[in-house]
Amino acid sequence: MNYSLPTHADGVHLCLDELLPYQQHTAKWLPPAKSLWSQMLGKHQSRQLGRGMDFAEVRQYQPGDDIRTIDWRVTARTGKPHTKLFTEEREKPVVLYIDLSASMQFGSTLLFKSVQAAHLASLLSWLAIAQKDRIGAVIDTGYKLVELKPTSRTKGPLTILAQLVALQKELLSGQTPPEQRDMKQAFVALNRLCPKGSEVVLISDFIRYRTELKPLFNQLHRRNRVRLIHIYDPLEQGNTLFRGTELVTDQKDERWLNFSLNSTRNGIKKAFESHKEKLELLCQSMKMDYHALSSDSPLLQQLAG
Repeated sequence: MNYSLPTHADGVHLCLDELLPYQQHTAKWLPPAKSLWSQMLGKHQSRQLGRGMDFAEVRQYQPGDDIRTIDWRVTARTGKPHTKLFTEEREKPVVLYIDLSASMQFGSTLLFKSVQAAHLASLLSWLAIAQKDRIGAVIDTGYKLVELKPTSRTKGPLTILAQLVALQKELLSGQTPPEQRDMKQAFVALNRLCPKGSEVVLISDFIRYRTELKPLFNQLHRRNRVRLIHIYDPLEQGNTLFRGTELVTDQKDERWLNFSLNSTRNGIKKAFESHKEKLELLCQSMKMDYHALSSDSPLLQQLAG
């Protein structure tokens, strides 16, 4: 199926004109009418944490109060049963991890993976603000991190989008360092930046994830709700009409691949399925949500599918 690029997008560069319109699409995903996550995750639903509760005050126990909220210290001091009152947390911190590293600067059909990641980040940023939450981000270029603390109102999304546009331009300039770090520093930054009880959304191809990072990952998961959005390209599944020989690189090694051979395409597909399975098992072990998005079609069309 042939897809058209989103308005103002060329699939490689980023501009505010292609990212800002996602603000108009948040209404259709606002609970309780419809949840973006239930649409994306289908049968892969995990535990629902909901919003947190803030302590408000203590008052004397009244018939019908939940006995689980009894304040035993005040009860013991006064000799009369007292209960704690709570109010729903009004502003939940939402923090996005957005991977713009070298492996994300690739797309064989419609969009670079980094561009698709930016489009999703825009939608999630505006959705967070529409739900009266605060939005922040850690943007990872593979050689540096940009940390943006959770902020309310439109300032949060606009700051994130401006950084995405500027960093994508910088990365495409060819003036960036060739070396790529793994995701360790990103997880350290997320653990430091995210207030307890945050919703953390990791948007990446996870090529730079290493099993040695699981303790940092687990630390992040214990304190917050974490979701993984795996961005991939059809070529990574071995899906391509190209049948020639091409020099490919994984940022470490280079080799010539003959795409006319079934064994070549099947080998690529097998490697992708192995990588995907590891991510799914990681999510299952921690009871986290997992979803995959392709760079071969516009974001909104995939979400509507």
